[in-house]
Amino acid sequence: MGLKNVELKNNETPRLMAVLAHPDDESFGMGGTLAKYARMGVDVYLVCATRGEVGEMDEQFLRGYDSPAARREAELRCAAEKLGIKEVLFLDYRDSGMTGSPHNIHPQSLFSAPLSEVAEKVAHLIRKYRPQVLITFDPIGGYRHPDHIKIHEATISAYSLASSLEDYQDPENLTDYKPAKLYYHTIPRAFLRFTVKLLKFVGKDPQKFGKNKDIDLLSITEVDFPVDAVINYREVAELKSNANACHASQGGSKLGGGIMGWLRVFFGSKDLFMRAVPTPSNAEKKEADLFSGI
Repeated sequence: MGLKNVELKNNETPRLMAVLAHPDDESFGMGGTLAKYARMGVDVYLVCATRGEVGEMDEQFLRGYDSPAARREAELRCAAEKLGIKEVLFLDYRDSGMTGSPHNIHPQSLFSAPLSEVAEKVAHLIRKYRPQVLITFDPIGGYRHPDHIKIHEATISAYSLASSLEDYQDPENLTDYKPAKLYYHTIPRAFLRFTVKLLKFVGKDPQKFGKNKDIDLLSITEVDFPVDAVINYREVAELKSNANACHASQGGSKLGGGIMGWLRVFFGSKDLFMRAVPTPSNAEKKEADLFSGI
């Protein structure tokens, strides 16, 4: 496909870890980036906090499965194979649903879990798999999903814990490790603002977007994040499309699924990232490679 393998200065195997919340986050969101780096010889690891237990599902998709979680895990493994992900790692929490859902207070939910506990689980995986690049959601979790926000916060904490033997004693006594870079995946705001105007023009409420009318697009447009890296995944866009299609129970198709799939149709084959570590300077140009400088 014309993609060159990633080569690091110290000749180590390049490794990337994405820390996300639900099955389909990896495909509908940053799937193009994950597929691109897997195709470029990077060992790509996916940490998924839940199995999407409370996602709505038509009964037809439950045939042959004993629960929505089993179906969604199977869809995730299908997508991971399409994207070229080396390994899927579950944190084994329960899906919390959107803000205000009774699932928020379920004792096994990600929302109910102590942040320190979640962070230590992620820190352990960082030490074990030693990724040079770590990716998670932006500070509002893309569209304010509580599980997305919790994973964002846990990943930030885990980034520090993994590199400190004083603050975190690993259960397997793994040595400390610090990824070279930490990025947050984010949504293009300019297009979202245009979409809000368009929805209002056709008489739709942008504060009640999505299948369940529980996504407030207007509030998302009011929070802006800097874009420090733009990853063009055009050469592997078909792989992302194939991964999207694996998530049939969540509306996945060849064109994409969810809010991120809908955006891709209009925005094109690009993923946007804010770089948290190292802190970018104002003079820096936008990166086109998450492994640049490593």
